[in-house]
Amino acid sequence: MQFGYFTLSDNHYDNNPRDANRFIADILDEAVYAEEVGLNSAWIGEHHFSTLGVLSCPDLVLAQVAARTKRIRLAPAVSVLPLHHPIRVAEQWATLDLLSGGRVDFAAGRGYDRREYAPFGVSFDDNQSLFEEGMEVVRRLWSSAAPLTHHGRHYHFDNVRITPRPVQRPIPAYVASFSKPSIELAARLGCHLIVAPFAAAMTFGGMRQVRDLYAETCERHGNRPGRLMCSYFLHFADTPQEEEAARARQVRYYKECLIAAFPGDPATAPPSYRYFVEIVDRLHKVRPEDLTENSVLIGSPARIADTLRRVAEAGVAEVILYFNVGLKPHAQVKEEMARFTAEVAPHFAV
Repeated sequence: MQFGYFTLSDNHYDNNPRDANRFIADILDEAVYAEEVGLNSAWIGEHHFSTLGVLSCPDLVLAQVAARTKRIRLAPAVSVLPLHHPIRVAEQWATLDLLSGGRVDFAAGRGYDRREYAPFGVSFDDNQSLFEEGMEVVRRLWSSAAPLTHHGRHYHFDNVRITPRPVQRPIPAYVASFSKPSIELAARLGCHLIVAPFAAAMTFGGMRQVRDLYAETCERHGNRPGRLMCSYFLHFADTPQEEEAARARQVRYYKECLIAAFPGDPATAPPSYRYFVEIVDRLHKVRPEDLTENSVLIGSPARIADTLRRVAEAGVAEVILYFNVGLKPHAQVKEEMARFTAEVAPHFAV
């Protein structure tokens, strides 16, 4: 099992002394440092105007990472595809694939915050069909050597061929999933799958159930299952006091950042987001002692490795680790990145 760096750039906290520009500079430094300590990948989220993240252009940050590294793979976590025209998305990530020497992993999702859609004039209620059509267009543009014509529900164009061409044929494509329809879409399109364990636990029972649903749906559509990935929050804690502080940090993230971003109101959540109502209800009630290995890695290296062994047994190929969650100081983030690759990752070396 491989490991990567992951961030959603959460920075909207009460009494927060760190501004967005400072945090984005820290994220760039951490993503470059990820290669130095031996992590496999850097996954950087896209957020706009929201109470969650402050980094709107992961492609630009990852281009900087590409220029300063040689090996690490580069990915959005994720591209909120319905907010962008798929032709432009295909061009941007093909260009980064060229500049990085073929190191891009492309991951896309619908997002979950209505407030990110309104300023762009995009219908939040139509985002499922926008996403499905957009994902098909992006992948066809990458794979087609001939000019492409497309007339769908949302996008219409004739004789388009993008330049530059990506180095990878094809660029690995992942669908980010919190729900059964997204898992089934990944399987139908022949895409890889990336999930959040806490959502998998709430919606399906766990990672094994996600793996089984994905594999069964792939088989039904005549596709081979791709890579299964997941994300985890991570906090090292060597004493009860450190664990208490880590749990409090994680709960603060849920309550001050995440809840406001999720579509948790039954009156306004579109049908395809109804499962978020239960997730938000649980997050409102969560206490530090409620945090489990379904969402957070907390404790000693041995304890974290034990949890990750169960993740590996569920068929997960790579775990991306959210080190810098909850206003964790930049120096501490880098220390924990180095500690993970020195004390935990070697247990999973091939």
